[in-house]
Amino acid sequence: MVDETPGQDGGGTAEAGPGPDGAPGRDRRRDRDPEGKARNARPRDGLGRPLPYGEEGVERQPEGVPRAPAEALDEAQRLLDRGMPFHAHEVLEDAWKAAPPQERALWKGLAQLAVGITHLARGNATGGARLLLRGAGAIEPYREEPPYGIDVSGLTAWARARADAADEGPGTGPARPDAPALRGRSGP
Repeated sequence: MVDETPGQDGGGTAEAGPGPDGAPGRDRRRDRDPEGKARNARPRDGLGRPLPYGEEGVERQPEGVPRAPAEALDEAQRLLDRGMPFHAHEVLEDAWKAAPPQERALWKGLAQLAVGITHLARGNATGGARLLLRGAGAIEPYREEPPYGIDVSGLTAWARARADAADEGPGTGPARPDAPALRGRSGP
């Protein structure tokens, strides 16, 4: 049975009945953007976790926003400093998708660092540590000539230390207190 229940954006349908795993009454609604692409319209909390429809969430980062590299770094840093690493990852992912081929690994690695922080803040120490190490490995080749003032040495050291600490025990606390500095920090 198909119930033509629109998603929040007016697209998609909800199918009642057993799903592929046999679970009864699964809702397989697909939210769609104006172009018809699948987009989850559920509100999200500050760490990007989906909330039920109708609840108040944190404003999402718009996708596909063209930004100059310095602007992307500034916005991602602002979000990291506010304890919103999931949202920072969305900004860095846009930069990765728009980057020239020789920079894609850098931007992908930066996005992975933000996702690693997200996982740590959500309590997933193993996944967070793996993503931090993967991100550090991706940006490592840019160490000798870091573009856009990115502190590759500082970020890789931070990511490896944070991954080691995450492996030592569960519960990593909030992401905000020790958000990394993408371009280093000056001062004491």
